[in-house]
Amino acid sequence: MKTLLRIFLLTLVSVNIYAQDLDSLVFTKAKSDKKSVAKKTKVYTYQFTDSSLFKANQYISFVEVGNHKKAPVFFIGYDKKELITTSDFAKKYNATVAINGTFFDIKNGGSVDFIKVNDTIINQNRQEKNNIRALHHKAAVVINDYKLGIKKWDGSDTWENNLSDKNIMLSGPLLRLNNEDEKLDSVPFNKLRHPRTAIGIKPDGSVLLLTVDGRQQNSAGMSLFELTKIMKWLGCTSAINLDGGGSTALWVSGYGENGIVNHPSDNKKWDHEGERKVANVIFIKGKP
Repeated sequence: MKTLLRIFLLTLVSVNIYAQDLDSLVFTKAKSDKKSVAKKTKVYTYQFTDSSLFKANQYISFVEVGNHKKAPVFFIGYDKKELITTSDFAKKYNATVAINGTFFDIKNGGSVDFIKVNDTIINQNRQEKNNIRALHHKAAVVINDYKLGIKKWDGSDTWENNLSDKNIMLSGPLLRLNNEDEKLDSVPFNKLRHPRTAIGIKPDGSVLLLTVDGRQQNSAGMSLFELTKIMKWLGCTSAINLDGGGSTALWVSGYGENGIVNHPSDNKKWDHEGERKVANVIFIKGKP
């Protein structure tokens, strides 16, 4: 009986490893559409049909910004009260590319996560019940001298306020750091498939601004476990999850009819019109 149980368990493990290898193969061999949008900056789109990736249809789009002195540089955009679409934020800041940022108060506006811009604190964290730190308060996108980085919560109550970085946007969960996958809790937010937004950094300093569409027949969305694999397969040694769901939007100047690359899900249609208004964005443009 014990021998049969061992054989059964080994079979399950082998099947799981094979499935992971197959997904990796499907992704790495997939062909993307790509277009140059600025110096050392390209937009990529992938369409997976016939349930070929993670046993589902998927649509992935991202902008890769090279670590080059002539490439566009990074900024945080925000509004303290008014909610604005990612595309309108982009036009407001004369951006080249913009992606939705961190979590926000959908009724009253403003970020629910710590944001600092040019050494000025814009928002403090809004605490969860029982003062337990939220999953999206345990990591941060930081920008110094127009270069983007990712940091991990150090366990202290005043971590974000003690950071010396000039520009900070808390978000999360953290997916990867220094070429190691972070341990993710098995909570519904992490396990269920949703539209997702993420930022990743490659070893050479290139940065990926990525969206995964979801809640659509053409794209199921991803769990954070699946998203972590995508970021790893794209070569990111560090990666962070941002606000997703109906907020997920990637805008590129001059792209398509309205600049929206992905298919925002808020209007429940497979088009580029369904943007949700948000409180903040990450954007790039030429260095001042």
